[in-house]
Amino acid sequence: MLSIFKSIPTHMDYKGQKLAEQIFQGIILISAVIGFVYGLIIQQFGWTVYIVLAGFAVSCLLTLPPWPMYRRNPLPWQPVVSEASGEPNQKPQDNIKRKKHK
Repeated sequence: MLSIFKSIPTHMDYKGQKLAEQIFQGIILISAVIGFVYGLIIQQFGWTVYIVLAGFAVSCLLTLPPWPMYRRNPLPWQPVVSEASGEPNQKPQDNIKRKKHK
């Protein structure tokens, strides 16, 4: 059962995040303008809220899942470097003397 969930990709690259943010803002802006104009014409503020909420739902459906269009530019990761020597690598912070607080 859990193997089904592990096969679903959950990452999004940086350009995909930028695209998702632009789509989200565009849909929210367009639905807000349409909702305001429609609510102004029929004199019902409730319809303005409904249209903005529908735009929010559509934008969430389009931008929250990691669709393949948001994963077109993966990051090139560096290859794993195996330790050839038997000495463990020291962290840079291990060499620094720590100050005692008064």
